[in-house]
Amino acid sequence: MSTTTSAQPAQLTRNERLDRLPFNKAHRKLLVASGIGWAFDAMDVGLVSFVVAAIAADPHFNLTPTEKSWVLSIGFVGMAIGAAVGGFIADRVGRKTVFTATLIIFGIANGAMALSWSLGMLLGARLIIGLGLGAELPVASTLVSEFSPTKQRGRMTVLLESFWAVGWIVAAMIGYFVIPNTGDWGWRWALAIGALPLLYAIVTRVHIPESVRFLEAKGREDEAEKAVRYFEEAGGVAPVTSPKGKPLPKIKTRELFGSKYLARTIAIWATWFFVNFSYYGAFTWMPSLLADQFGSLTKSFGYTLAISIAQLPGYFLAAWLVEVWGRRKTLSIFLAVSAVAAFAFSQAGSVALVLVFGMLLSASNLGAWGVLYAVTPEIYPTRLRGAAAGAAAAVGRIAAIIAPLLMPWFLTLSGGNKAVAFIIFAAAFIIACVAALCLPERKGLDLED
Repeated sequence: MSTTTSAQPAQLTRNERLDRLPFNKAHRKLLVASGIGWAFDAMDVGLVSFVVAAIAADPHFNLTPTEKSWVLSIGFVGMAIGAAVGGFIADRVGRKTVFTATLIIFGIANGAMALSWSLGMLLGARLIIGLGLGAELPVASTLVSEFSPTKQRGRMTVLLESFWAVGWIVAAMIGYFVIPNTGDWGWRWALAIGALPLLYAIVTRVHIPESVRFLEAKGREDEAEKAVRYFEEAGGVAPVTSPKGKPLPKIKTRELFGSKYLARTIAIWATWFFVNFSYYGAFTWMPSLLADQFGSLTKSFGYTLAISIAQLPGYFLAAWLVEVWGRRKTLSIFLAVSAVAAFAFSQAGSVALVLVFGMLLSASNLGAWGVLYAVTPEIYPTRLRGAAAGAAAAVGRIAAIIAPLLMPWFLTLSGGNKAVAFIIFAAAFIIACVAALCLPERKGLDLED
């Protein structure tokens, strides 16, 4: 009996050893290191919604509503390409390598956008920024998911996504304090701050490990073992000997549309598309819409800051519920609440109602985002995970391109106010909710190799 008992732990694979660990300081370090990169991404996406309103008022540019829409949307063209290509590359060269490279790309491009002297240069720099952003987000969520203990995986990925709120709040603070108080070049200083990921890329090379699943798939056994032992030591768990990792079967990206994965691919793509449509349509135009409604750009930045702060409790509530209710139920309920909040926001006429329903929309929508990033990498096997998560994000970015471009038309339909736009966003949230109900539930299950 003692021989059987002592032999059993030795048969654990490296991934099983990671799955059994308690949450510890190594997980916290990975979460924070990845999360800071994630916050930089959010800060950049948030900044452009403030910056475009300031650029439009700059006499040198004097952007039309259509030109404003293109400045907002061109970044999402880059994000769609970056998400698809980044996930594909990450399955071949590693999650950490792609994560670091993307920080460098969009850090340089932010500096270029800050120095732009023409609409063409603004659009070109914004496109390159999008390439970096699009590649990073699905890769970071995949990496965190693969290191997370089974019982904490959903919660850790939602908490990673909560750094988006931190970045967006920082962007709102920059929009409120920096842009109005630094003259005609305020928006340029704001974008210069967005170049900080260049420095952070150096930190990521030291503090973010490479995926054990990826290392084993490439036959890099010593590196994989070292990574696992680092997490075991941090958790106070004695290491055991694992069998040599077996090469994973090659899975072509077209398997996303094979009989095994087609239903979940359709469901996850639909969810991504309609969540992106509503989120980016609403929040990239939020400062401009509130400025038009209440007649002050500075006040609108303050209102948007308050609405952005509400993202944090939404994330934290989702992070708790995702391991209590499960992924599917949590995601669908948050999307349903988002639909109600979007409709109520469409009818809000006073500052108080705009803030109340804007904050409810912000909390519920971003809580749903967190769960969406948690569930996406879970429903695919290792050799397909990066490409699948990237493909889903790319589909979402298509919606992110379309929604800001349609906003001028939505505003025209409603005589210049926000009513029609947010009724449409509410309908999109309902469709996303129905799609989410069709996703497989992976709460408490190991990742598929």
